[in-house]
Amino acid sequence: MTKNYISNSKKSVRMFKSNFLELLSKVHFSVPLFIFIPVIIYFTYKAIWIEKIHLIPFLIYYLLGLFIWSLTEYVMHRFIFHLEPIPGVKWMERVHFIFHGVHHDYPSDAQRLVLPPSVSIPLSTGFYFLFSLFLDTAELAVFFSAFITGYLCYDMMHYALHHANFKNKYWKKLKDHHMMHHYADAHKGYGVSSVFWDKIFLSDFIKKERNISVDKKQLADQ
Repeated sequence: MTKNYISNSKKSVRMFKSNFLELLSKVHFSVPLFIFIPVIIYFTYKAIWIEKIHLIPFLIYYLLGLFIWSLTEYVMHRFIFHLEPIPGVKWMERVHFIFHGVHHDYPSDAQRLVLPPSVSIPLSTGFYFLFSLFLDTAELAVFFSAFITGYLCYDMMHYALHHANFKNKYWKKLKDHHMMHHYADAHKGYGVSSVFWDKIFLSDFIKKERNISVDKKQLADQ
């Protein structure tokens, strides 16, 4: 993604002529909590009380679900959200802007920091049916609960990285990592909830400036 413009405005450009579509493109950061916490509770309950899965398999598939989410987050951010549109192909440029370009142009817009239900619900449903091809009922319940937990943590962390001021050293480094992705080099630092896969796939920043988040105002509106 070529970074041509960055605004620090807390509001972003209108994306759709339709008021309905425009409304669907925005969401308060708390909405995913109300949608997906019940999903997590249901599938955890199903695994333990209905399927009566034993502790060791539960822990194995729960950790596997978190691990697969972590990899999914990285792959989707790097290879789907940052897929370069063919220059001059207007519909590809439009799709790219709707999916992720608007966030890079207006990274401080609080209403476009978590996935709207119009995207997260179909996407999570698709993943559920994909996983059901490989896992039995009990395993799927545990795995999907953990996978959605990972997604929910990602959404909340993404919002916090843009709008919270951290004192903890770990969170400061994670925020700096994400701010460098926005304000220094959008072709690196694809991990949001973790920098693990950036290190594995060599997309981490060579040198991280501790105060990059402070310097973002100098890079804005260019």
